Amino acid sequence: MKRGYSSDSLPILDLSRYDAGTIQKTQFLADLRGAARDVGFFYLTGHGISAELLLQVQHLSHRFFALPEQEKLAVAMVNSPHFRGYNRAGAELTGGAPDWREQFDIGAEREALPAAPDTPLWTRLQGPNQWPRSLPELRPTLLRWQAEMTLMARRLARAFSEALGLPESAFDSLYEDKPNQHIKLCRYPGQAGQAQGVGAHKDAGFLTFLLQDRQRGLQVEVEPGRWIDAVPLEGTLVVNIGELLELATDGYLRATTHRVLAPPSGEDRLSVAFFLGARLDAVVPRYALPAPLAAQARGVATDPANPLFREVGFNYLKGRLRSHPDVALRHYPELEHHL
Repeated sequence: MKRGYSSDSLPILDLSRYDAGTIQKTQFLADLRGAARDVGFFYLTGHGISAELLLQVQHLSHRFFALPEQEKLAVAMVNSPHFRGYNRAGAELTGGAPDWREQFDIGAEREALPAAPDTPLWTRLQGPNQWPRSLPELRPTLLRWQAEMTLMARRLARAFSEALGLPESAFDSLYEDKPNQHIKLCRYPGQAGQAQGVGAHKDAGFLTFLLQDRQRGLQVEVEPGRWIDAVPLEGTLVVNIGELLELATDGYLRATTHRVLAPPSGEDRLSVAFFLGARLDAVVPRYALPAPLAAQARGVATDPANPLFREVGFNYLKGRLRSHPDVALRHYPELEHHL
């Protein structure tokens, strides 16, 4: 856990400074390293994703959640061994408790891998998405956003490499041509007495980017027991460190616990998350940081009941099985005793 963060708001970083000349770049990298280590969350401006596209993504997300329930259930996640599709509020679990949000999950649009008796189970995570027939414009818009977000996220990952004193391309081999791209559309309906929009957790990937509407709800645990609001700021993306980056830096950077509070009765909240993860067949190494940074590495913070693994596909499958027991029981019955 980050310690000593005294502010009540998240840092704001401008990615355009990364390409604005030596002085600006040097200061940006120092700010990036400090924000990532001190709090693990920050607002990102200058990301290059057009306001028009961001608004289109939000508009189509609203339209998806406004579809009749039977149309959303036609693309229910339980139909997909790849963990793609729609879930009603309360279907996903965090910390064993239901999250009060309905959601729609999209991954990289790839063909399913052939199965064989000796094929690792995590290979089933690759496959096609499910798309609602009555909203055909959703697919091209989200896949466009996914492609643009991937390019921007990999650019930020390169900035992280330099901020950590590593070669600019240090993390490239983790992604190559098949990064684990995951989009989650989330709607949090208001409900009296319901506090857990999403329970306290850390993200399992490399970097997370969140597009918020105007409704508050996201909170970050900047110190043990001290939570601050990630207040929505127009035009920004909220970025946070995932557990893969913590593994890669031996805890010099650490994934930060966060949660979402459900909105009050009569209101709702929309957010759209993009998760950049390593390719499924990657193994996350421990990168050799420069001595001054390595001396400050705190080791990986892991929960014995939910340990981290450097084998990306296995680690990702473990998390999905725990979060979606209905999908696990239908498509992974051989792992029932692990749930």
